[in-house]
Amino acid sequence: MARRLTQQDIARMAGVSQTTVSLVLNNRAGNGVRISLETRERVLRVIRETGYIADPAARRLAEGRNRILGVFTYEAVFPATSADFYHPFLVGIEECAEEAGCDLLLFTSARVSGRRRIFHEDSRVRLADGCVLLGRTVDRDDLARLIADQIPFVSVGRRDDAGGPVPYVGADYPAATCALVERAARLGHRRLVYVGTGEGAESTADRFTGFLAAVTGLGVESVRVRPDRPGLLDAVRATEATAAFFEEQADAVVFMRAAAERGLAVPEDLSVVTLGSATRPVHTDIDFAGFLIPRREMGRRAVELLTKVLETGGAPQELLPCELIEGSTLIGR
Repeated sequence: MARRLTQQDIARMAGVSQTTVSLVLNNRAGNGVRISLETRERVLRVIRETGYIADPAARRLAEGRNRILGVFTYEAVFPATSADFYHPFLVGIEECAEEAGCDLLLFTSARVSGRRRIFHEDSRVRLADGCVLLGRTVDRDDLARLIADQIPFVSVGRRDDAGGPVPYVGADYPAATCALVERAARLGHRRLVYVGTGEGAESTADRFTGFLAAVTGLGVESVRVRPDRPGLLDAVRATEATAAFFEEQADAVVFMRAAAERGLAVPEDLSVVTLGSATRPVHTDIDFAGFLIPRREMGRRAVELLTKVLETGGAPQELLPCELIEGSTLIGR
């Protein structure tokens, strides 16, 4: 078996010191050491010609990092098809991690009392330099411990404080929902029904917050109906609303099927608006009025913010705008 090349071998072939090779590999300058472009290129040429691969352990010691970013998911998201709600997030995370020269480590084994948890007796979260958290709901005890233990992380999705500010990149659900209510009002809708819980996860609460702010500001009448109540179609119709705003698109699809069976025409008899993509598996080709969640960009930005946390610390928080969709299910009255 051929002997593994070392930095000493590269230094000898390039006619430089081992320190110079190390500085070139780590793309840094030493104390008072300046490396000419000619010398740097000579070292890089030898590395390319020999196919030398730096010892990852040595690089970790030099940089103080593993160049490994963890991804912890509170829901099962792997493998994910292109139709899966989490797929665009994962695509964005992978793309940005590759550009940053980092590997991804997917944490999946932490299950405590039937629920996934970051911390348990065999937790390996510290194998990674930092971690991206993904899931509709995130355990607040996990967040509090991540903050208390000063473990670098960024949440995909806005999170309330948990013993301190939580670093996150989320979607601006209040602004997007507000814009859709304003559109409905401009089209002449004066009584709206919100179909959803409006509570629980921050993403859910944010949608309802935007809805309430808009109807209050516009003086539009509104009522809320829970999506899990029996006879949802009759309950929505009983509100006498002319437009229904669905918190979960999958519920809107089920509603539309029931409406078609009963002869209720959408949007002629009732306009329907959905507040984001379906988080539950559902097949539909309905061109809903609503908005698109910037899932891929959120994944990318989460990695970018995590590298920022690793470099400078802090708890950056960003909300990205959602793209409004005109669709065919919202018309004027």
